[in-house]
Parts: sequence; C-alpha cells; structure tokens
Amino acid sequence: MNRPLALHRYAPRHRAARETKGFRITALALCVPLAASAGLGTVTSAAAATPSRLADTSGALAVGSAGYAVPAGAIFVSTAGSDSYTGTQTKPVRTVARAIALAASGGTVVLRKGTYHETVTVTKKVTIQNYPKEAAWLDGSVSVSGWVKDGNAWRHDKWTPRFDASVGFTKGDRDGTSPGWQYVNPAYPMAAHPDQLFRSGVQQRQVASRSAVGAGKFFLDTATSKLYLGSDPAGRSIRGTTLAKAMSIRAAGTVVRGIGIKNYAPSIWHIGAVTVESPSVRIENVVIQDTATIGLGIIASDAIVNRTSVVRAGLLGVHAATADRLQVLRSRLDGNNWERFNSAPVSGGIKVGRSRGVLVKDSSVSKNLGHGYWSDVSVYDTKLVNSNFNQNSATGVFLEISARGTVVNNLIYGNGAEGIKVNNTSTVLIYNNTVLRNARPINIVQDSRTKANTSYGDDTRYPNDPEMTWLVGPVTLRNNVIGLPNDNTNCVLCVEDYTHQRTAAQMGVTSNGNVFNRDNTSDPNWLTVWSRGTTNVNPAVYSSLAAHRSGTGQDKTSVAYNGSYAVTSTGHLSGTTQAQAGSIATGLPSSLATLTGESPGEKWLGVWGR
Repeated sequence: MNRPLALHRYAPRHRAARETKGFRITALALCVPLAASAGLGTVTSAAAATPSRLADTSGALAVGSAGYAVPAGAIFVSTAGSDSYTGTQTKPVRTVARAIALAASGGTVVLRKGTYHETVTVTKKVTIQNYPKEAAWLDGSVSVSGWVKDGNAWRHDKWTPRFDASVGFTKGDRDGTSPGWQYVNPAYPMAAHPDQLFRSGVQQRQVASRSAVGAGKFFLDTATSKLYLGSDPAGRSIRGTTLAKAMSIRAAGTVVRGIGIKNYAPSIWHIGAVTVESPSVRIENVVIQDTATIGLGIIASDAIVNRTSVVRAGLLGVHAATADRLQVLRSRLDGNNWERFNSAPVSGGIKVGRSRGVLVKDSSVSKNLGHGYWSDVSVYDTKLVNSNFNQNSATGVFLEISARGTVVNNLIYGNGAEGIKVNNTSTVLIYNNTVLRNARPINIVQDSRTKANTSYGDDTRYPNDPEMTWLVGPVTLRNNVIGLPNDNTNCVLCVEDYTHQRTAAQMGVTSNGNVFNRDNTSDPNWLTVWSRGTTNVNPAVYSSLAAHRSGTGQDKTSVAYNGSYAVTSTGHLSGTTQAQAGSIATGLPSSLATLTGESPGEKWLGVWGR
C-alpha cells in the first residue's frame, strides 16, 4: 500500500512584508466603468454569480440517465432477484458479487434500478453498468429506525458497526504532532472516524461526547452501542453506514459506468471507497458521493475517469499514486473534505504523487476545503487543461516537488490561497489562464528541498531521472489574465527563492503577453516580487509594470489595469482588451493548441471564449 502524499512545511528565510491572512470572495467586477491605466479604453461589467469556464457541463449524468446498450449474454442483477438464479433478464441474481462470478471474462453485468448494499471485489475483466435509464446505486448505509427520545436527543440502541479511525495511509497510524503533519484539525476532532449518519440524505456531523450532541450532530457510544442523534428523526429517512468499501477493482480492463455509489465509510488507509488497483480501468458516468474519507483511489496505470462526479468525500475526492497516464476528463471533483481535515498533509479535490503523464481536462475541481489540484512528490508531466479550479479554501493549482507541468486555458478563481503555486517544480508552462480573486495569483517558489538534501524520497521506479531535480524552473507565463487578489496579498506575480541561491532569471522564469489587474496601485502595493538570489537580501519588488519591465526585462507587451476591471463578473475579458490581443498576446504553441483544441499561433488573452 502506498505511503501518504504529504506536504512538508518549510521555514523560508524571507517572507514578504504583507502575507496573505484572509479569504474573501467578491464579484469580479462592478457596474462602474473606470479608465484603464494601460490606455486601452473603458472596461465595463456587471456583478453576477461565480464565473464558470465550463457552464456546469462537467461531471456525471444524473444517476438513472445513462443509456448504455445491453449486449447479448449480459448477467442481470435486480433487488427482486436471487443468487440462486442464472442471471438472465428474467432470472436476475440479487448481488453484484454473484453476477461477477457468473459473468465471462470480458462480459457485462447490468444493474436494474434499486439499491445494492454490498462491497464488491472485481477479480475478472467485466463491464458493470446500469440498465438503460434506470437508477442503480451501491449504498453502504442501511435504514435506522426505533429511535426513542432521550433528553435533548434521540437514541437508537444496539448499533454495532465499527470502523477503524487510524490517521494515515497505514492501518494503525496515529496523527502527526509537528506542523504540517497533522491531518486532524482540533476544531473537528472526529474527522478521521468513518462513522456516518444521514438524515433525509444530509450528513450529520459526528461529535466526541453525548453532551456535544445538538442539531445536525450525532454521537456513538461504543461502550454501550447507543447511537444519539441531535435532530428529530420523525418523518425523516435516517440511514447509517455499515460498510467501509464499495468496490475494489483488481482486474485490468474493467469498466464501471452509469451507476451511483454513496454512503461508504473507508478509513484513510483504504485509500478510497472505490479503488482502482489494476491497469486500464475506465470509470464513466459514475457518481461517488458522501464517503467518509477518500472517494476514489487510483494506484494503477492507464486509468480513465470520464464524466464522473466525486463529491462530499470526507477527506479527498481523488487520491492517485503510481497512476501513470491517468486521465480525468469532463469530471467534477467538487465539495470534498466535508470532515474538515487540515489542508496538509492531504485534503481537497485531487492529490497525485509519484505518477507520470497526468491529464485533467474539461473538468471542475472546485469548492473543496483544501487544495483543488495538488501534485506532490515526483509527478512527471502534469497537464491541466480547459478546466475550473474555483473557490477552493486553499490553493487552486499546486505543483510541488515535481517536473513538467502544463497549465493552459483554465479559470482559477476565488481560492483562499494561491491561484497557481509552482513549488520546486521544473519546466512549467502557464498559458491563457484567467487567475483572479485568489491570494497570490501566481506564486513561483524554491525552498530547501531537493533530492540531494532530503530523505523524503521520490519515485523509486525512476531513481536517476535527470529531470526530477526538485528545482523550480524554467517557468513560462504567457497570455494570462491575473490579479484582483484577496485582502492582504502583497503581489500579483511573485517569484522567490527561499534559499537565496538563484535569481528569477537563473530559475528561467519568463513572462510576457499577460494582463495584470489590480483594484488600485496600492492593492496590492507590489505588482511583482522578483528573486535576486543573494544571501540575506530580499527579492526585488516592483510597484508598476514599467518598473517591473525596467528591472527584469520581462512583460514587454503585457498591460496593466489599475483601478478598473479587465474582466466581467462571468469571467469574460472586456471586448476592448480582447481586441488588443494581437498586439499583447503571444501565439499559441502547436503543442498547446492540440491540447486545448484551439488553433496554432492564435492570439488570445485568458481563457478562450471569454
């Protein structure tokens, strides 16, 4: 079983004077037109809801909407069936496990509408799918009745399910004690306890004592097997989780599509309610929701996650390690870390480690409590394309101690920490993103961790990879719309070396064809922070685009808006500015045109279509 993919904290010698302290989401623009300091004309817009690159088209179809054809020879499962039957359409079996046993290798298992309360282990290549237009769910919970009033709560007796609350990726792990190594936030001490209770489909929060029970909360007294609920169960559907795992896929080439999976209680070390443990597995039009820790775990190569929604996982939507050539396409990894674990070492939308060739495209990784997308520990060749990374409580896109990253044509909006953070990651392309209302919009940093001076380790499958240096740079920034940072952020484009060894030029950071946007020239005070690579000397800071150009030689065709808004509240760049793209932007390289579906050499500012 793989080890945790954790963020090691570091103590940089220099921190800029105004560090990010808070999280604020505001509309991207106001109704008042203001003059653009770059001389490109008036920019107007109207306040509206959170912008979306994808117009909410990512994610699975609603469970029961998929209509996959049923091949001859399929094995059928029905809640009205019996495992003594043969599995034909007129004689369906009762469990998915029995259907898999009856199916031929390469065959199909078809689930009729209803709820299946079981744990499934797939040991032969099969396709598991819903019957066309029927809603089939794997559900780890059961109905809980027989509640009696008990003071300010309601009590159910003889609740016997027990789950392991180890805090880590190995059974028996305990939480760390040093900063950056603590999974559990003291304000939510029961986060790692996988017990789950639902009232009319709404998760109730587990508390540690009977006295803490209140509305929306529950307590399990393990000594007496008494379950206490703080909200009236009368007239409500109350369900409690009794199963840890939903599905372990251990056969190459398996396909799971068109079904829903909910209410399972994996421990952290299970690495997911659903785990992909063999190569070339495809997950498509699957909803995975309300899992106690991790929704989907991928520890094998060539997995495809297509039109899949992983939502309201307790810790992390998707965990991936040794997941070479992973593709996450048109999927939705939103609203995860419901249990409110700390951002580090693990939480949020998706975290990938020790993998090569990761593609996230046409997807939403948003509104997670933690980082949105996070590469951590020797991830080689990450591509994040045409996607939303919006309103995560920590960083939107975090590339850490890895190599080769491409971030192109994404909307990265309203995150509590950085929009894009490139930390000890080499060879990164950042093109045509709209990065607004985050803390530091783009933060490029080097710290003391390198393969030569840390015992943290890397991908032992490639021990001598000359590209996996854990040194930041080169980083190429082109055609991005960046700025309007949150309160108490000190710069728009920030490049620092906490070891004071290399200048930004020595790192290979180059920037041009961008649109910089600030609320005014003092918010933030500095347009850019630029490493000077000298011991005990802070980086250079530039308050204007002209000063930045003069001091760095960068951004010769870029423009700056101060006191006006270059984009509307829906994320659209003003027509006046976009009309100047020919003189501001640089041409799109052919390799990125292939990725995005745009034309080679085309000049555009920010995300396409906006």
